[in-house]
Amino acid sequence: MNQREGSLEDPQADFSVSFLPHLEAKIRQTHNLARLLTKYAEQLLEEYVQQQGDPFGLPGFSPPRLALAGLSGPAPSHAGLPLSERLRLDAAALAALPALLDAVRRRQAELNPRAPRLLRSLEDAARQARALGAAVETVLAALGAAARGPGSEPAAAAAATTATSLSPGSSAAGVFSAKVLGLHVCGLYGEWVSRTEGDLSQLVPGGVS
Repeated sequence: MNQREGSLEDPQADFSVSFLPHLEAKIRQTHNLARLLTKYAEQLLEEYVQQQGDPFGLPGFSPPRLALAGLSGPAPSHAGLPLSERLRLDAAALAALPALLDAVRRRQAELNPRAPRLLRSLEDAARQARALGAAVETVLAALGAAARGPGSEPAAAAAATTATSLSPGSSAAGVFSAKVLGLHVCGLYGEWVSRTEGDLSQLVPGGVS
């Protein structure tokens, strides 16, 4: 194992290694994208909440936490994993998110057809998550730590589950559940792009400016 691969696998390693210029540029570009999407994700979540009506957005409102097959938030143990494994988990989550965000957008188009800005934001988020995931996979491959295992199966399972949950009948309970699930997806988008930003910051030569 060479020095670069050893650094990737050691969570306590010094990541101030000298990368090839094109790789350094790719890492910085990917990190900057993750940082930008972290801000966009915060705006998306705020916009989503604003469009759902009461009780969303009310002080003290705590929506139920719904399970998603194939995707959950970053675990507390995530930070203790080797960097390469953290980036693989980031890439897998980002691969699952576009289908989930698309399902949320389709349901919101039915529930809030007069909220074109939200619908565009959800569409943009799906596209941006896909782009960030591809960029992380490119960085992993360039570092000799390409993602292992099939990434499409968890994404397909999560998308199928969410699509079913987001397409209930028109009952009040069904609509509320769809709104809560959409809120959960938007929250997961923010959690994973933020986590990806933090993980990539350890690879930025010279540290984060």
